[in-house]
Amino acid sequence: MVTDQPMTDCVNKSRNMGTHFILLGLLYLCGVGFSQDCKPQLLHNWDFPGSDIISLYSPDVEHCQYLCTQHSSCLFFTFIGPDSTIDNRLFYCFLKSTPSGQPINQGPKPGTTAGFSLRPCNPDPKPCLSKVYWNTDFTGADYRAHFTPNYEECQRVCTNDPGCQFFTFANDIYGSENIRYKCHLKFSWTIPVIPKIDVVNDIVSGFSQRYQTPQYLKPECKSKLFPNINYPGNDVTSLLAVSPEQCQTLCSAHPLCTYFSYTSNDFRCYLKNNPNEMVPRAASGVTSGLPARFCQPDNNWVKKIYEDINFPSNDIRYFTAEDVHGCQRACTADPNCQYFSYHNEKYSDVGSRRRCFLKRVITLPVPPRVSKAINLVSGFSLKNCHYK
Repeated sequence: MVTDQPMTDCVNKSRNMGTHFILLGLLYLCGVGFSQDCKPQLLHNWDFPGSDIISLYSPDVEHCQYLCTQHSSCLFFTFIGPDSTIDNRLFYCFLKSTPSGQPINQGPKPGTTAGFSLRPCNPDPKPCLSKVYWNTDFTGADYRAHFTPNYEECQRVCTNDPGCQFFTFANDIYGSENIRYKCHLKFSWTIPVIPKIDVVNDIVSGFSQRYQTPQYLKPECKSKLFPNINYPGNDVTSLLAVSPEQCQTLCSAHPLCTYFSYTSNDFRCYLKNNPNEMVPRAASGVTSGLPARFCQPDNNWVKKIYEDINFPSNDIRYFTAEDVHGCQRACTADPNCQYFSYHNEKYSDVGSRRRCFLKRVITLPVPPRVSKAINLVSGFSLKNCHYK
């Protein structure tokens, strides 16, 4: 009889360890393997130490698994839950990857849960995050506050506010009486923000035609741009954008942005906040403009192909395509792809010519920090839940 030796070794090892959850974990790891099969199961009290790409905050393991699924490189993850007693990094979500796709190390760890990316499972790209977290604070990212009678109304306010992605509510017995019933609305990017843009000869880049701006269900309107005008100061944040029109889209999505300035020489998009005045200054190579809050601005920038522009990193896969239009069609057909770069037939590296790189970034709402806090209730907008 032929014996599967790795399976036998794993089971023997688990028997020697003598705990039930170790046996379950090892049977899963040995029996299922590390192929690109759909593996939604979670391994409770289990850890994949090492091989970290990045750590983010998550309120629970399901949210952590979605983060891994949306990250371009993540193949598996570890989440340290709020009840962990041996690791004080509570609510940490560690995204991980290895060249083989297999965790190099694994083992038992109480209060920790491990799992795999859901990308092979074809998950919903905009999952409904309906769970509410008691005695939990989503710290930071505040842009507005209201007083509401309960957390349910706070969540409704967040859901109906275009800029709100998550919230924290102080209930009626919160320690500081002055801020009881206070509903803190918080912002997170739900449209792709490109982390790097380079000028490279014979590389062309573009976007998925599925790309939807925050106002995509609203009536069309004409964009308002001011060429060679800068509005200095009052910066909320600066990001990268491939064009003034994309910068306008970013400004339109951010609830604090009242106007913006875009510098073409370094692709820098400055989102600004001053509801009282705009002080213009003449500046060559700078385009400024206003956000579109209640209408859909011209989205031709999404349809364009950008010559000699490279969006490096964040690849989800690559392959050979006949031309850039085939690359764009492939990106549009792949629900995981948000943007792409294509090496044309003149690219300096002969072996990389006609290669199409599909790319994505995380657009799931991510609190800057998650922590325990008595009598605070936190949760997410239900915008993605209404029709599901």
